[in-house]
Amino acid sequence: MKIDSSEYRVRDGDDVDLDKWPTKGKPVCKSKDDYKALLEDHVQQLSDLQRLHYACNRHAVLLIFQAMDAAGKDGAIRHVMSGVNPQGCQVFSFKHPSSIELQHDFLWRSTRDLPERGRIGIFNRSYYEEVLVVRVHEDLLKAEAVDHTHGEDKSIWHDRYRSIKDLEKHLHANGTHIVKFFLHLSKDEQRKRFLERIDDPEKNWKFSMADIKERGFWNEYMKVYGKCLSATSTKDSPWFIVPADDKESARLIVSQIVMETLKDLKMSYPKTSKERHEELITIRERLAS
Repeated sequence: MKIDSSEYRVRDGDDVDLDKWPTKGKPVCKSKDDYKALLEDHVQQLSDLQRLHYACNRHAVLLIFQAMDAAGKDGAIRHVMSGVNPQGCQVFSFKHPSSIELQHDFLWRSTRDLPERGRIGIFNRSYYEEVLVVRVHEDLLKAEAVDHTHGEDKSIWHDRYRSIKDLEKHLHANGTHIVKFFLHLSKDEQRKRFLERIDDPEKNWKFSMADIKERGFWNEYMKVYGKCLSATSTKDSPWFIVPADDKESARLIVSQIVMETLKDLKMSYPKTSKERHEELITIRERLAS
C-alpha cells in the first residue's frame, strides 16, 4: 500500500473532531517481512538524507510527538530514527516542569533545546503540554505563577495558541522546519497495552497509577487535543494525525512524512570552489607520493 501523507495532515482551518479520525487504517504492509523490508528502506533513506542535511547545514528540522500514554511515541522515535547518526539528531523529553522552569514563560524550557542548523531535533512531548494537560487540569496554572482567574474565561488558551503559532512562524522564517505528529490511539487499544505492561515484568517500569488516573480524563483530552490541532496546524508547521493502534503502520507513516520533509528542503552537498579544488589536488599528489 502506498502511503499518502496528505490523508493524515490537518489542513489550516480544519475543525478537528478526533472521533471522526481513524485510530486504525488499512495495513501499510501485507506481512511482517514486508514491514521489516520497508522500514529498513525508510531507515536507509533517512540516514542518507540526514547525512546530506548535516553537510548542507542550512536548515534545522524539529519533529514533535504528542499522544496519550502507550500510543507508541518512544517506539516510533526509536525505530524510525534508528539509522540516523547520533551527532546529527537530538532527542528531548518534557515531563513535569522543574521549579526553575515554572519561573519562566511556558515556552522557555523547550526553546532552549531547539535544534541547530544541520540537525534534527525531536521533542517527545513539548510546549503543547501547556495547552493540553494544563487545560485538562487547570489547577496546574497556579504552579505556573500566572493569573489563575485569567484562565476562567478561556482567553488564556487562545493567547497560548497565538504564542505557539507566532513562535513556529518565527522559527520557520529562520530555517527551522517543524512537523508535528499526534499518534491517535483508541481507548481500547490503550487498555490492552496497559495490561501488557502489567503482565510483562520487563515492561512493569513503563506503567504507573498516574497512567490510570489520566485515562479517567480520556474524553476531556480528546476534546482539548481536537481544539489544539485545529488551532495550531498551519501550512508551514502542520499536524499529522497518525492512526496508532497498529504500531508498525504508524512507524512507516511517520518515517514517510519525515523523508518527504527532508526531501522538500532541496538540499545539496557544499560545492567545492576552484581554489579549494586545486588545493585538494595538491594535497592528493603529496599523499600519493
